[in-house]
Amino acid sequence: MTRRFQTPDSYRGSIISRVKRARSAADPRKRDLAPTVLDFGPLRVVLARHFGFCYGVENAVEIAYRTLADHADRRVFFLSEMIHNPSVNRDLVERGVRFIFTPAGEQLVPWEEIGPDDVVVVPAFGTTLEMQEKLAERGVDAYRYNTTCPFVEKVWKRSAQLGADHYAVVVHGKDTHEETRATFSHSRRGAPTVVVRNLAEAKLLGEVIRGRRGYQDFQRALGHKCSAGFDPGRDLVRVGVVNQTTMLATETHEIAQELRRALVDRYGAEHIDEHFADTSDTLCYATIENQNATYALIEQGADLAIVVGGHNSSNTSHIVELCERAMPAYFVQGAGDLLSSSAIRHFSLGERVVVTSESWLPAKRPVAVVLTCGASCPDAILDDVLRRLLSMVPNARAIDDVLAPFPEVEAA
Repeated sequence: MTRRFQTPDSYRGSIISRVKRARSAADPRKRDLAPTVLDFGPLRVVLARHFGFCYGVENAVEIAYRTLADHADRRVFFLSEMIHNPSVNRDLVERGVRFIFTPAGEQLVPWEEIGPDDVVVVPAFGTTLEMQEKLAERGVDAYRYNTTCPFVEKVWKRSAQLGADHYAVVVHGKDTHEETRATFSHSRRGAPTVVVRNLAEAKLLGEVIRGRRGYQDFQRALGHKCSAGFDPGRDLVRVGVVNQTTMLATETHEIAQELRRALVDRYGAEHIDEHFADTSDTLCYATIENQNATYALIEQGADLAIVVGGHNSSNTSHIVELCERAMPAYFVQGAGDLLSSSAIRHFSLGERVVVTSESWLPAKRPVAVVLTCGASCPDAILDDVLRRLLSMVPNARAIDDVLAPFPEVEAA
């Protein structure tokens, strides 16, 4: 999908956006995954080939701001955070938006306050059928102002098709995440559905398919993440796998292959087409591009990585996980988290808390720093982080000099 979106100028970065446009113009087919190295002399900033706003996020941002502009005389609510980026959501709040729910599902605005004259916007993650019905009771059409990512909707359509063909749906995702809650809601209306978080849970499911683990094992591990009346003995005879679009695509593939092997063991390779549905076409291309670009980034190598995004952003957390395997990686929300050249505030994925680390920026020169972000992070925030980083490294080359090899290209 090629389209020019109308997003706020304040989200574009004079450094990062320029580099991205130049790379896209030189490689329109996106075949070159090699990272970009901005050589400032004592500091070398390594940028992924793909990062930042994806199609679904740009689409959501455009719809959100257009809705605000078109309805300045009406109250505008979002079901929850439009995307998982605190800067974007803070800007929307400052423009008058109110969120009805937190990402975790805590209600902030009572239903009694919402009526048919109000504008209610569905976030990029989509929403549940139950929520649509609740809004309808209040006289609100949940999908009149709809920013649901088209690739999330594609997963919903595929799940419905699987159900119509008498397959059970296995959703690879975090069962508490808004997108997975929405996908589960849509899927379970037409198909037995169960959510698995990782390969370990998929392997347990595989053992249930093989008959080596029983109903009680299934219930203990996954009983709280399946549709009502799910019977593994009956429902895991025919299986299709879909995912929360922000999960690691490689892990989704591994989970699908694990379940396929289990079905081969149970029913034989000659009958596998009757028992396993190929759903690889549902994987989000933007997620795959960003993750593949991150692998190339890691292969390039660096002294450390700074990954920018909301702490509750699933796709950003997976980029952090990938970087952490190869180098120290710091998950920050913006330039303000780079406290000094000796202290950085960042989110620890393992501890699930914000921590401050000392001696994070090596004294060696040149120092190579990976700088990347999740799909919901504006380029302007990376610009700020880059400028903050430059302020900590004396005698760096001027930005204009470093950008000289990247011609100004108008956005496509």
